[in-house]
Amino acid sequence: MPQEGRSEGRSPRPFRSLRPSHRLRAPRRPRVWFEILLVAASYWLYSLVRNAVPEQRAEALRNADRIWSAERHLGIAVEQSVNHAVNSVTWLIVSMNYYYATLHFVVTVCVLVWLFHRHPGRYAAARLTLFAATGAALLGYYLYPLAPPRLMAGGHFVDTVLVHHTWGSMASGNFKNMSNQYAAMPSMHIGWSLWCGLTVFALVSAPWARILALLYPALTLAVIVSTANHFWLDALGGMACLAFGYAVSYAWYGSLPHHLAKRVPAPGGRARLAGVSSAAPARTRHPAPEPAGPPQGR
Repeated sequence: MPQEGRSEGRSPRPFRSLRPSHRLRAPRRPRVWFEILLVAASYWLYSLVRNAVPEQRAEALRNADRIWSAERHLGIAVEQSVNHAVNSVTWLIVSMNYYYATLHFVVTVCVLVWLFHRHPGRYAAARLTLFAATGAALLGYYLYPLAPPRLMAGGHFVDTVLVHHTWGSMASGNFKNMSNQYAAMPSMHIGWSLWCGLTVFALVSAPWARILALLYPALTLAVIVSTANHFWLDALGGMACLAFGYAVSYAWYGSLPHHLAKRVPAPGGRARLAGVSSAAPARTRHPAPEPAGPPQGR
């Protein structure tokens, strides 16, 4: 597995030697303004589509009851106990509320920026993984409406945002009418955080950074359960969406993102250099005169 400071990944094939069908799939150097607009437009579209999914309240509540029953049958229905225990520690649950409302976006953007600057050859493939996973999640919201535990009838879960008056969450309080309340499956807090963790883990060599990379999705899992925004099984849905995203990226680029070359040359720069080389006149070298030898005696 290539890591930063250890390996540069596969050597890229010369861009001009690729066939037209392969050239489209070849990793290219990202352009900053295009990427800013693309990420911003994609997040806006994701929020728009997610919130436009019909809020099928009755079906979402029935699905929540089924999930809760399945977890009780499997012996992993501990969400309520975790929710009540963490809610009793005010500073901890308030911190988790802010974590849930902000970090899934902030950390994901930071990892994208880091990839853009430090691993431009791998950026497009990693971004495609993230976008494909998010697209699969939108389909899940439409096909399987699911109420979060905090909205279950008789579930006795604590809505921690309402209780502690936390700012920033679109899931509760004054912002709840701006967000689809019944789009809990899959959990893209887990999907995005796991993408961040795996991406950083695969590309860095510092042990402390790799540990933090793995702790981030684990802590996110604790947060989504403690705040009663998701079931454990919602996290599995997020993982499945991410697996789909990696499959799409692999099918397009023929490799996982971290196996691609760290950097790729700019095709335009190669073409310009080739043009300058062919246009430059060739210099004619004249052989130097041979030094005169000693006079021949008679």
